Amino acid sequence: MGRMRQEDVWDDEAADRYDTPGAGMFAPEVLGPTVERLAELAGGGAALEFAVGTGRVAVPLAARGVPVSGIELSRPMVRRLRTKVDEATVPVVVGDMASDTVPGEFSLVYLVYNTISNLLTQAEQVACFRNAARHLAPGGRFVIELWVPELRKLPMGQEATVWLTEPGYIGLDTYDVLRQRVVSHHFRFDGSTQARLFRSPHRYIWPAELDLMGQLAGFELESRHADWSGTEFTADSRSHVSVYRLPAPN
Repeated sequence: MGRMRQEDVWDDEAADRYDTPGAGMFAPEVLGPTVERLAELAGGGAALEFAVGTGRVAVPLAARGVPVSGIELSRPMVRRLRTKVDEATVPVVVGDMASDTVPGEFSLVYLVYNTISNLLTQAEQVACFRNAARHLAPGGRFVIELWVPELRKLPMGQEATVWLTEPGYIGLDTYDVLRQRVVSHHFRFDGSTQARLFRSPHRYIWPAELDLMGQLAGFELESRHADWSGTEFTADSRSHVSVYRLPAPN
């Protein structure tokens, strides 16, 4: 799984089943605070979404009046996005968020729903920070939503954690702590004896390591909360929304 390319993971089948309107990460109570906070952080300027996908966030953010562009590696995901809005509404560069660029200057670059972990090496993740800085005006912000690795749940000899169970779905992660890798397994099933499995590889990042990546790219940590609504980040938080900012001119 570690050798699989991300563009192979996010293929036509994955793009076709990605959207879950009104439920999961598309639920209003999840998506609403995300869009609200990003619109606030954009401060009236333009926003760039790394790994824009099918436009889960970009489309409603653009509808709020924020000019939004995107970078996306998966052509099937972009084709799905194009069923919602045209190129003029959300222009997208098909490419790598760690290296490819978009014309213009932005007040906000953002990465949601753990997507920076799709980059499977530390060097690529640092390059992603530097690419964000390359696109931002002085004083601009880079926002990352990311999960906290659940290694405290792993007793000696155990390699997997179950992070969600609900009717028709089980989510679990298998860890390679030596290489700081994780593979997420998503099992979906109905009343039959068959289940459908989707897997994706990631490199997990500790919050302190993420902060160091930001420093290497010239950012300062402005804030960190446990969610988009501003809940306090604690040692027990399972995820975080971290806002990094480039120094503003004196």
